[in-house]
Amino acid sequence: QVQLVESGGGLVQAGGSLRLSCAASGRTFSNYAMAWFRQAPGKEREFVARISRSIGITTYADSVKGRFTISRDNAKNTVYLQMNSLKPEDTAVYYCAASDVPGSYNNWGQGTQVTVSS
Repeated sequence: QVQLVESGGGLVQAGGSLRLSCAASGRTFSNYAMAWFRQAPGKEREFVARISRSIGITTYADSVKGRFTISRDNAKNTVYLQMNSLKPEDTAVYYCAASDVPGSYNNWGQGTQVTVSS
């Protein structure tokens, strides 16, 4: 198991930026693919972005492509989500997740709230 703690959420105006961080502990961070998901009120949790274990291949949801950037620092056991040009529809609780089995995220953080005002 790996423990995940997100930070960096908050309230921002539309068009603004935030950077989320997710600090990992407990196992070898570089063995895990990392991802961000989000869940808005009354909606199901949805995939936002993913970064692979070693060479850092990234994948994004269409809704955030070109605005969000996922990155990782294996020396700091941390994954980031840089969010630019934020929109009110980006408002959600953002969760960090880790995967050591392809397609399965079995480690989750507690979430951090992001609120974008119009």
